[in-house]
Amino acid sequence: MNWHLAQVNIATAKYSYDDPRFAGFVDNLDRINALADDALGFVWRYVAEDETAAGTDVFKDESMLFNMSVWESRDALMDYVYKSDHVHILRKRAEWFAQQQGPVLVLWWQPADELPIVSEAKRRLELLAQHGPTQDAITFRRFFEGPRARASFHE
Repeated sequence: MNWHLAQVNIATAKYSYDDPRFAGFVDNLDRINALADDALGFVWRYVAEDETAAGTDVFKDESMLFNMSVWESRDALMDYVYKSDHVHILRKRAEWFAQQQGPVLVLWWQPADELPIVSEAKRRLELLAQHGPTQDAITFRRFFEGPRARASFHE
């Protein structure tokens, strides 16, 4: 079986989308998403019904941003996150997003012929919060190479 790396990250915005203090993020969102879409190793990304990063359809909270994507490998995701223009947005996150309790990023191995679903992403965040990094809820700092059978996670 072939595997891809799924990721989800969440953030709580300090400002509403139309607040000028949030413009540095909002005005770059389409460009940064297009950069991901065109990145080597990119497979797929979740697009909300209103095509914003708002997690309203996920968390029922306009201030919560939700990003979920799938990549061919850890290296492909790392290159996008830290070696593309995305890193400039990442460096300014404290200007736009509130400090959060609990994990804001989780990774997991996803069968290449399946796309992750929102409920699974939320469960992975919960798993990471409850147990720390495991083969079912990975972080960049504590990364598990190669997939593990998912049967135990779904039981």
